[in-house]
Amino acid sequence: MSKISLERFDHMVFTVRSIDATCAFYARVLGLTVRTYEFDGMKRTSLHFGEQKINLHEAGHEFEPKAHAPAPGAIDICFITSTPIDEVIAHLNGCGVVVADGPGVRSGALGKMRSVYFRDPDRNLIEVSNYAEADG
Repeated sequence: MSKISLERFDHMVFTVRSIDATCAFYARVLGLTVRTYEFDGMKRTSLHFGEQKINLHEAGHEFEPKAHAPAPGAIDICFITSTPIDEVIAHLNGCGVVVADGPGVRSGALGKMRSVYFRDPDRNLIEVSNYAEADG
């Protein structure tokens, strides 16, 4: 049996209550770029940063194929930043975003990282982490 060698994630899908509210939040709070485009005759919306893409599906109007049980608020995701976590927290406070937990040291894919947690409009758990700060 041959072995598959994975390289990276290409994209992920968030099922959301409101595409407009989600786009406004992620653009304002995390600086993601909103793109709207047509694919297979349907309007699609996605969020981008670097080489990463998050497709958005509005609950009840998901595109096929989709997850078995798509639902708003079911995501727990970690974003990596080079911005110091204290600056992230100050930015979140300035945006009116409540910090749910942190800052604290956590275990990430590459080792220890310093993180802060908060929630998006669908109550998804969002973690923003910095690896450099956990080493010091």
